[in-house]
Amino acid sequence: MIDTGLNIAAIRKDFPILQRKVNGYPLVYLDNAATSQTPRQVIDVIVDYYSNYNANIHRGVHALSQQATDAYEQARIKVQKHFNAALPREIIFTSGTTHSINLVASGFTGFLKEGDQVLVSAMEHHSNIVPWQMLCERSGATLKVIPMTPEGELDMEGFASQLNTRTKMVFCNHVSNALGTINPIETIIRKAHEVGAVVLVDGAQAAPHIKADMQKLDVDFYTVSAHKMCGPTGVGILYGKEEWLLKMPPYQGGGEMIEEVRFEKTTYAGLPHKFEAGTPNIAGGIAFGAAIDYMNGIGMEAIAHYEAELLAYATQKLLAIQGLRIYGTGREKTAVISFNIEGIHPYDIGTLLDQMGIAVRTGHHCAQPIMDYFKIPGTVRASFSFYNTVEEVDRLAAAVEKARQMLS
Repeated sequence: MIDTGLNIAAIRKDFPILQRKVNGYPLVYLDNAATSQTPRQVIDVIVDYYSNYNANIHRGVHALSQQATDAYEQARIKVQKHFNAALPREIIFTSGTTHSINLVASGFTGFLKEGDQVLVSAMEHHSNIVPWQMLCERSGATLKVIPMTPEGELDMEGFASQLNTRTKMVFCNHVSNALGTINPIETIIRKAHEVGAVVLVDGAQAAPHIKADMQKLDVDFYTVSAHKMCGPTGVGILYGKEEWLLKMPPYQGGGEMIEEVRFEKTTYAGLPHKFEAGTPNIAGGIAFGAAIDYMNGIGMEAIAHYEAELLAYATQKLLAIQGLRIYGTGREKTAVISFNIEGIHPYDIGTLLDQMGIAVRTGHHCAQPIMDYFKIPGTVRASFSFYNTVEEVDRLAAAVEKARQMLS
């Protein structure tokens, strides 16, 4: 029996969607790496905003605008404190991790030249690969790949051998969305800085499980999506060191990001508004702050401990199934299990699990190079959160075994 240290039954009552049925079965939601579910406390904040003080921010002198502005900027401070950024203005609200990465890729176009090198890890989500390919096409820089091992870990010797004075930028996820591997970003950041390279870490998969400390990591950029950590879709943040955010040009032009506009010349606003053109997702930003409050109320350490025990239990149960192989067997992992059963396509397993009320993800998980490395079309991915239970793991294992028998 898992020693939770958490009142899981009470926590589950906070999530309305967990009470529903799918195909006549109680829902078992195990697609948290794609999107976590949203507690009532966050939903209520969204409803409250639209019901009581819906107004544009930063621009109005009336009471509703001021209330919305205060709530939005307080959310920025909550994010700053959660990730221990030095300054609130180092937190840029975006539409999510993809937007954040593209913002940096656009801003660095003028900083790279032919002959420069950028490194990206072999286990990235497509959104942390494609923008850098596009940056290299624009700038003439060369993209190099940090290799991975059969266990689904980064080859750190291979990484070190690629670093040199021509290396200008390094990109790596904190946690692999496809494998659950926790990458040694502290070492990656330190070694990259030794050769003068800038580091961006994709924290989308880490943020629900790990409370990253920006100042301790000394990372240059770090990205997060709210919908991975009990918040709404369509909002996220880019953390950037102030020195780099000041150097980078604006990503978009429009309202809010300007100080003064004349036809002869426009001057730009200071941070963070320089990168926040147009009307933002105000309700989403405020709700993101509420989601951070909710998770901190439970306790990030308690969440990590419980999920680690749940992962260990689920790994044991699934490995008992004949022909099942887990991809990503690194020493440090978050609560993700990517697996296949010999001779069975992952899509077929996922379809049968759905018929039994169990939501998992199948395919390449926007990490096609990983699947190419293992020479497979994709995997079944079960990803867990702190509101999942041992009983749900048992249902998953039983359903996978049933699917194996039906499809073999």
